[in-house]
Amino acid sequence: MTRISDFKLLAAGQTLSWVGNGFQTVALAVAVVRAGGGARDLGVVMACSVTAMLVCTLFGGVWADRLQPQRVMVGSDLVRLLGAAAMAVMFATGGYHLLLLGALAAVTAGAGSFFSPAMTALKPLLVPAERRPAANATLSMLQTGSTVAGPALGGLTVAALGAPAGFAVNAASFLASMAAALLLRVRAERGPREPMLRELADGWREISSRDWLVGGLFGATVYHIANGVILVLVQVVAIERLGGAASAGFIASAEGLGGVIGAAVAMRLRPRRLLRAGWLTLMLMPLWALAYVWPAELVAVLAGAVVGYAGLIYFDVCWETAIQDNVPHRALGRVGSWDTLTSFIAMPIGNVLAGPLAQAYGTNRVLTVCAAVLFGAALSQLFIPGTRRLTRGTPEPVAPPAPAPAAKATAAGSAPG
Repeated sequence: MTRISDFKLLAAGQTLSWVGNGFQTVALAVAVVRAGGGARDLGVVMACSVTAMLVCTLFGGVWADRLQPQRVMVGSDLVRLLGAAAMAVMFATGGYHLLLLGALAAVTAGAGSFFSPAMTALKPLLVPAERRPAANATLSMLQTGSTVAGPALGGLTVAALGAPAGFAVNAASFLASMAAALLLRVRAERGPREPMLRELADGWREISSRDWLVGGLFGATVYHIANGVILVLVQVVAIERLGGAASAGFIASAEGLGGVIGAAVAMRLRPRRLLRAGWLTLMLMPLWALAYVWPAELVAVLAGAVVGYAGLIYFDVCWETAIQDNVPHRALGRVGSWDTLTSFIAMPIGNVLAGPLAQAYGTNRVLTVCAAVLFGAALSQLFIPGTRRLTRGTPEPVAPPAPAPAAKATAAGSAPG
C-alpha cells in the first residue's frame, strides 16, 4: 500500500467519524432534554467533556510521540466507540443517570484528546512534503463539510428513530475510523522514552525556540477568547434580530460553505511565504462579526460568514503545513497538543464572559471590540520576524516511514535504496 493510499484510507475513516460526531451532538441534546435534564444537566455534561479534554490533551501529545500514531488512534476510537454505545444503551433502556452520563462524556472526550495529536503526528508520514498543503486542505474540506452534513443528517435520524439511534451511528463511525487506522501501513521512527514531564517540557522547548510558533500560540489564545465571546453573542443576535432558528441554520450553512471554499483555495494557491499569507487571510474573520453590527441584515451576515470562514480555513491549512514542515517529527504530537490546549482554555473563557460583557456594555459594542481584537491578534503576527521570513520549499525532513513488520522480512536482503 502506498503512502497516498494510506492517506485516502485515513480521509475516508475520518470523514465517517466527523459525520458521526454530528449525530451525537444532536442526540445528546435531545436525549438529555427529553429525559427531563434540561439546560442544567446538559451544561454539566459539556463541562465534564471540556475538563477531560483540558486534563488529557498534553498527555495525549506525549503518547502520540512515544508510540506509533495509529496505535494511539485505534485505542482512542475503541474507547469512544464503547462510550457512545453505552450512551445509546442507557437512553434506549430509560436508565438516565446524570453522573453516569457525565463520566461517559469525560471518558470519551479524554480519549479524543489522545486522537488529535496522534493524527497530527501521522499526517506528514502519509504524503510527500510537496503535497502537504493539498492534503491538509483536503482534510479541512472534508471536516468542514462533515460539520454541516453530520448535524443535519443526525437531526433527521434522531427525529425519526430517537436519540439512541444517533449515539449508535456515532459508535459505528468510530468503528469505521478504527478499522481505517488498523489498515495503515506506515511506521514512524521512535526513540527511547524519557520521563513524562521531561517529554512535555521538550515539546514546549520546540515551541519556544521558534518565534513564529510561540507568538502564534499566544496570538491564538487572545483570538480564541474574543472569538468565544462572539460565538455566543452572534447566536443571540441571529435568533432575536435576524429571523430565529431558520436564520441560524442558514448562517451555519454559510459558514460551512466558506470553509469548503477556503480549503479549495488552499489546495490550489500555495504561496511561498505560507504563514504570512495565512495570517493575512485570517484578517477576513472580523468582517463576519461586524456584519452582525452593521448592516445587521441576514444577507450581509451570510456573505460575511462565507468570506470570514474561507479565510479561517485557509489559515488553518497554512498553519498546519508550517508546523509539519518545520517541527521535528519526533515532537509533532506534543506541539500539536500544546496548540490544541490554547484553544480549549481560551474559548470557554470567552463563552463565559459573553453574557456579562453584553449586559454591561451592549451586544453591538462588545461585538465591535471583539472583532477589533480578532484583527489585532492576526495583524500582530506579521511583526514577528520568523512569521515574515518563513518560506516553503525547504521543509525539515521527516524520517522515511518504516515498513510494516511483514514487509521487513521480504526486504531483508535488499540493498539500501
